[in-house]
Amino acid sequence: MNAIEIRSLSKSFRGMYAVDHLSMTVPQGAIYGFIGENGSGKSTTEKLICGHLVPDEGEIRLFGKDYTDPGVRAGVGALIENAGCFPNSSVYQNLMMQCINLGLENPDQEIRRVLETVRMEEHAALKFKKCSLGMKQRIGIAMALLGDPALLILDEPINGLDTDGMRIMREILVDITKTYGCTVLISSHILGELEKIATHYGIIRQGRMIMELSAEEMDSRAQVFTSLKCADTRGAKAALEKQYADVREEEGCLRVYDVDDTASIVDFLMKNGHVVSEISGNKIGLEEYYIELMSKKEAE
Repeated sequence: MNAIEIRSLSKSFRGMYAVDHLSMTVPQGAIYGFIGENGSGKSTTEKLICGHLVPDEGEIRLFGKDYTDPGVRAGVGALIENAGCFPNSSVYQNLMMQCINLGLENPDQEIRRVLETVRMEEHAALKFKKCSLGMKQRIGIAMALLGDPALLILDEPINGLDTDGMRIMREILVDITKTYGCTVLISSHILGELEKIATHYGIIRQGRMIMELSAEEMDSRAQVFTSLKCADTRGAKAALEKQYADVREEEGCLRVYDVDDTASIVDFLMKNGHVVSEISGNKIGLEEYYIELMSKKEAE
């Protein structure tokens, strides 16, 4: 069963499509990375799934049922834009108010569970306004996790976080899927971080889904290359271009695309009078894959 199935979903504002006949499939148990430039329709799509906006047309199904089904809606947690907490109330008090809103039994036990999940159990008494950005993001996720949802929808939860904050957020999201079997739909501009946790991707442009693929499919499509450094970059590049079809100078390194035989490249350059100081085989990452895909779409 899929956690989310969307068919021909559209939403317009003042006659312009924010979401344009979009189709989307999120497998149950996935961490689905939702990718697109600003204004591409990611947040609008997430708001439509959550019921914050009403679609003009199309179908949204969650776990096989219509998204308006009360039982299904009760199993959706979301953090879109901000946590909506009271600044002068403590972390615990904000979570308690949400438990009351949701009508949850054993609220104290539920609060302790979600605080432990987001690594905030030691900060329950801290006022929300005294929390750092990373802590506020984690509190927002804790709010969304109250009631043990089957689907968690997160809009840019790692933006603005420092390196340690992003690491903690990655660990939390992986724990949520492994421990609770929760499906996570997450949008982010920080593709390098998203690549470390996502199991599936959806790439949206101008309100339309242009590609969906699993992490394994993305990895199989990713172009391999050999990255190297030489003292004479220009001379080494000219020599390599006589032997290899795609040689580029990028970020102070030479890249030989579609070749991962480092030994043959070193041997070739040595024979042509160039000493290699650094060399490694690589694949392009999610960010480069996305940029190349967008460039192709713009050229069409």
